Amino acid sequence: MIIDSHQHFWKYDPIRDAWIDDSMQVIRRDFLPQDLESILKANDVAGCVAVQADQSETETEFLLDCANKNPFIKGVVGWVDLKTKDVEARLAHYSEDAKLKGVRHIVQAEANDFMLGKDFQNGISKLQQFNLTYDILIFPPQINAAIALVNKFPNQKFVIDHMAKPYIKSGEIKEWESKITELSQAPNVFCKVSGMVTEADLKYWKVSDFTPYLDVIFNTFGTDRILYGSDWPVCLLAAQYEEQLNIIQNYTKDFSTQEQLKVFGNNAVEFYNLST
Repeated sequence: MIIDSHQHFWKYDPIRDAWIDDSMQVIRRDFLPQDLESILKANDVAGCVAVQADQSETETEFLLDCANKNPFIKGVVGWVDLKTKDVEARLAHYSEDAKLKGVRHIVQAEANDFMLGKDFQNGISKLQQFNLTYDILIFPPQINAAIALVNKFPNQKFVIDHMAKPYIKSGEIKEWESKITELSQAPNVFCKVSGMVTEADLKYWKVSDFTPYLDVIFNTFGTDRILYGSDWPVCLLAAQYEEQLNIIQNYTKDFSTQEQLKVFGNNAVEFYNLST
């Protein structure tokens, strides 16, 4: 059973989705559940987790609506303003929907010390009571703040999106490896092997480009704390769905069946508390 732990839906809006710039024409359109369902079936993927791409409660409501109308969407990682004074009430409200499994903020667009802010950390402190996870979306210079965050909340479940976006295109690895190794020492932190193809050369990447980075993640987090994710449709900037899936399948082809089951599905089910 494969669970895609990380993908997105949107009804394209050129103002709201300004991050989709002129170089990203292939994803400048709507991407909805009916667009993904056949792709998942073709690749023997049993279900997915839809992750926010916009910082609004409207986004959370949109994704929950998608999930409740499409059983293959097993869970939602939405957005709630963790810095607001009534964060507990907002989390309580959205947690009434069992499909909400976690929340995320696009921290990669924030200052490096954003996660160290008092208001943000107050919001993080409220997640556990609602059995909600937190997805950490960062660039390598923000890993130090992530280390401080996960150690301050040792009972909160965290997952690192896209391996903290290492600089695969330029081949930089040493500083990222050092920091990601330190981050992995926190047992409450998982990691998604996702989003790699868009951190490489979009047109000329090779499978071998990813091996050193995957080696680091698997050596540090181990197969008990790694989740497969496609980052569809963003992955289409560099690869078709089956191409990005094949990278991870080929890397793990000599792993035991039990290890493969964990990476491709069981860990996502455990981390996000999914019904399968």
